Amino acid sequence: MSPKEPPARRVPRPARPPSGARPRPAARPAPKALRLGSPRPRLRLVGLGLTLVMLAFVVRLLQVQAVDADAYAAKAEKNRYSSVDLPAERGDITDRSGIALATSVDAYDITADPTMFTPEQSKAPDAPEQAAALLAPILGADAAELTRKLKKPDTRYVVLARRQTPQVWNQIKDLKSVFADKARADKAKGGPGANVMAGVFQESSSKRVYPNGDLAAGTLGWVNADGRGAGGLEILMDKELTGRDGKITYAQAGGHRVPTVGSRETPAVPGSDVELTLDRDIQWAAQKAITDQVKKSKADRGYVIVQDTTTGEILAMANAPGFDPNDLTHADAAAMGNGALQDVYEPGSTSKVMSMAAVLEENAATPTTRVTVPNRLQRGDRLFKDDIDHPTWYLTLNGVLAKSSNIGTILAVEQLGKTDAEANRVLYSYLRKFGIGSPSGLGFPGETAGILAQPKDWSTSQQFTVRFGQGLSLNAMQAASVYSTIANGGVRIQPTLVRGTKGPDGVFTPATAPERTRVVSAKTARTLATMLESVVGSEEGTGTKARIPGYRVAGKTGTANRVDPVTGTYRGYTASFAGFAPADKPRVTVYCAIQNPTRGSYFGGQICGPVFKQVMEFSLKTLRVPPTGSEAARLPVTFAPAE
Repeated sequence: MSPKEPPARRVPRPARPPSGARPRPAARPAPKALRLGSPRPRLRLVGLGLTLVMLAFVVRLLQVQAVDADAYAAKAEKNRYSSVDLPAERGDITDRSGIALATSVDAYDITADPTMFTPEQSKAPDAPEQAAALLAPILGADAAELTRKLKKPDTRYVVLARRQTPQVWNQIKDLKSVFADKARADKAKGGPGANVMAGVFQESSSKRVYPNGDLAAGTLGWVNADGRGAGGLEILMDKELTGRDGKITYAQAGGHRVPTVGSRETPAVPGSDVELTLDRDIQWAAQKAITDQVKKSKADRGYVIVQDTTTGEILAMANAPGFDPNDLTHADAAAMGNGALQDVYEPGSTSKVMSMAAVLEENAATPTTRVTVPNRLQRGDRLFKDDIDHPTWYLTLNGVLAKSSNIGTILAVEQLGKTDAEANRVLYSYLRKFGIGSPSGLGFPGETAGILAQPKDWSTSQQFTVRFGQGLSLNAMQAASVYSTIANGGVRIQPTLVRGTKGPDGVFTPATAPERTRVVSAKTARTLATMLESVVGSEEGTGTKARIPGYRVAGKTGTANRVDPVTGTYRGYTASFAGFAPADKPRVTVYCAIQNPTRGSYFGGQICGPVFKQVMEFSLKTLRVPPTGSEAARLPVTFAPAE
């Protein structure tokens, strides 16, 4: 090293960090201070949002408390309160003496809560199936249908069966008790405590019953599953019988009534009782007589009408075969109507009394007018005959009726006009006056008005057959009314079936008085009554089997060709008998008709005459109608021809 050179400057080395220590990074320059933004825009945005939210709440609050207040109050009321209808008790139907023919008794509607048959509630996986299997034989229902109802979703109420007897509910109640005891015992042992009957309940109701079974069933009718009239008088008088349902509203919680909260109740108003003109005992006698004869004759059906001739009241209206309205499941649908009012048929010779009424009223003949009746009579396009072959008969007009001659009747009616057309117009006017071709006035469901065409529309043969009861049609009530008109001195009284109603207040309101119409004079009616006595009283008459010892009886037989309702062609016969007694002081009319008798006789005098006698005898005794004791006038039946 040169002495002139300065010594080298030593630069110190940085100290080494201890073994394993990381070197420190070089110091960074200090960051600049952050400058915060203004909070005002954010606050404004938050305030605006809160304002909108509050505004929405205010609007909704106004809507709930002001605009829709009533609707929400109603919803709250509905959820809090439950309303149950209180069915009105249906009024009774009684006979003229107040004996119940149709009444209502206590019953139960069997209901269920489907939510209680879920596995969670019942603790059984197949609760609906088990319950249905138990209930089906008791209710007489299909188990599959019951299962479907018990599984019905989104409801807590189903009706399993309506109007069951107390005995049915007692069986179900016993089952509920048995399963409840089993469930408690099972739960005490640590089991699930399954109960498949807990969800079955009852509601009080009523059931329509007919204490006399099939008695007057065609007239009374029946009620449907809802307890409303579905046939006969039950539907005709349904408004009066039904009454007005009530309602009870009570507070509920969890599906149960809260006993500490009051309830509002509108009581039900019971229906009115309906009192009929029918007499139960006479109805029984009529129904038994016609039922026995229909069976004996193997006939399709038959009817009997019993009518009070002085008032027009129907004392009996019987049909055979009938049905039991207490058990419609076994009823024949063809027998469930009221054939006495609904069936239309050609009456035959019982209709001849109207032809005779026209002849007498028009002074075209008298009971002793002579009528020569040949074995055959050519008129129009037909050769007419009587029901039996006979030599020429020499009959009085009274004899024509007594022997029921078709030919004699044709000849008698010809005296009503100079031409057949004129005579037929006169006859038609009387048929209409007697009520043929018009409703009886009862207003009964399904009642027929009969068939009576205008004379101008009568066919060539019909203009003669109408005279003796073929070619026109009527029902049994119309036929009975014809004879009641004669018995009542020629005044037709509109038939009545209802005497009146008795309201819940016990006040009886009589039915409107029936309409009265003069058809023929009292003189003509008395003459006809005497002629009709010859039919029964004379040995030459056709109605001898209708005689009643001690009483004077007026009547007429009928045997008509029958139009088959299925084929529309003539097949078989309609046998009938109509009459009244006592003949000189009439009180009761009885009419009998039997359709298509197939065993034994088919003549009206032979099979309906005995029915008439049986029913008339019973009716006279029941009504305590004494014999008049007077002797019958004996009009001649025949006359001796000139030599």
